[in-house]
Amino acid sequence: MGKNLTKRSEDYSRWYNELVIKADLAENSGVRGCMVIKPYGYAIWEKMQAELDRMFKETGHQNAYFPLFIPKSYLSREADHVEGFAKECAVVTHYRLKNAEDGSGVVVDPEAKLEEELIVRPTSETIIWDTYRKWIQSYRDLPVLVNQWANVVRWEMRTRLFLRTAEFLWQEGHTAHATKEEAIAEAEQMMEIYADFAENFMGVPVIKGVKSESERFAGAVETYCIEALMQDGKALQAGTSHFLGQNFAKAFDVKFAGKDGQQEYVWATSWGVSTRLMGALIMTHSDDNGLVLPPKLAPIQVVIVPIYKGEDQLEAISAHVEPLVKTLRSKGVSVKYDNRDTHKPGWKFNEYELKGVPVRLAIGPRDLENGTYEVARRDTLEKESVKGEDVVDRITFLLNEIQDNIYRKALNYREAHITKVDSFETFKDLLESKGGFLSAHWDGTSETEEAIKEQTKATIRCIPLDAGEEEGRCIYSGKPSKRRVLFAKAY
Repeated sequence: MGKNLTKRSEDYSRWYNELVIKADLAENSGVRGCMVIKPYGYAIWEKMQAELDRMFKETGHQNAYFPLFIPKSYLSREADHVEGFAKECAVVTHYRLKNAEDGSGVVVDPEAKLEEELIVRPTSETIIWDTYRKWIQSYRDLPVLVNQWANVVRWEMRTRLFLRTAEFLWQEGHTAHATKEEAIAEAEQMMEIYADFAENFMGVPVIKGVKSESERFAGAVETYCIEALMQDGKALQAGTSHFLGQNFAKAFDVKFAGKDGQQEYVWATSWGVSTRLMGALIMTHSDDNGLVLPPKLAPIQVVIVPIYKGEDQLEAISAHVEPLVKTLRSKGVSVKYDNRDTHKPGWKFNEYELKGVPVRLAIGPRDLENGTYEVARRDTLEKESVKGEDVVDRITFLLNEIQDNIYRKALNYREAHITKVDSFETFKDLLESKGGFLSAHWDGTSETEEAIKEQTKATIRCIPLDAGEEEGRCIYSGKPSKRRVLFAKAY
């Protein structure tokens, strides 16, 4: 199985697209801008889902499901929200088709026009807050801590598998609270959960911060975010958590009676991550040989490939391997014994390297005689011979070591690509020559932010939470600034 991947150094974008398709993660569909997530890609997403779902439930959240369709009038109730999403909305206007009179196929039945047009959800704040009005009457009904696993539609014109598609999968949390402090604490907590997941499961180092006003979620008072850096020096927003204030509560008249009997508007948050995390996973770790998956999210953590001639050798190897497979599975390791006779061992080695399986074992007649296995790790491509009695411990060690190693490697790259910049000329030069995050002073105005974006395509990725105060001057306007922010070109 030849990989024939374009090298990252030659064309990073083409390398990414080829890898997604050749590693059997996803493909373009018959619907423009929409993707088919293939079983191997979906298996990774399911592992992500399972871990995130566990983390949400451990912090008191419950799952629910809300309609795919949103009455158009709902969207118009929160002015910033509708302005933020209007250009991306898909609208349902009719509910029936009929055969064309000239026999040319089906057409929309003009008599089957909806009384009110429906938006295919780009996000669910409006339908959920209309629902919460019925759920919340008293302080005893709060907090409401709900999450939804769903699909959403945003009519993107320029699409790329996993990173930007017209339809994508995600989770969206929507919570209601009695106080401003509670809601802010919730929004911050969810940002921390996303950062924990990204770093400890995906092996992706992230920077926690808040968005500038112009980069905030439409309708939010504050947007907390985690920002990651890909191997081509571009940033990727990996998750966001929004403090919505009372904006949606006022738009949908969601009030509660406090302990003193007074009517008050509730305080809200929303937060989400999507299948875009798959793009982050691929672009952070993978190499010119294919995927490199973190063991904690790999659908297959260990693959065992027999090398044999004839049925007798295969039977002997299979009998020898069977107890090892059972032992590994009993320890929670996902293992595949690939005894297919339709492909040669070399082809299989290539396939599992391309698919990013963390650990590969090979065993042939000589290994059987010597009581050994050839063990190869995907991240460094190193091989070693391991005795049968030591192989389980070695595999356990390697799975932990690979998880740690790919995180360290990504962190080292990220740290080497955060550069302090104090002049606009240097800023422009570094953006093209080095990329990564540029730490620079900004005067806090959206005019300056927009001017920098227009001239360089770089945006403020975040105002880091750990950024201390530092007197300086804006790189663009020269006006006073109290802290540095992170700029980058982004996906």
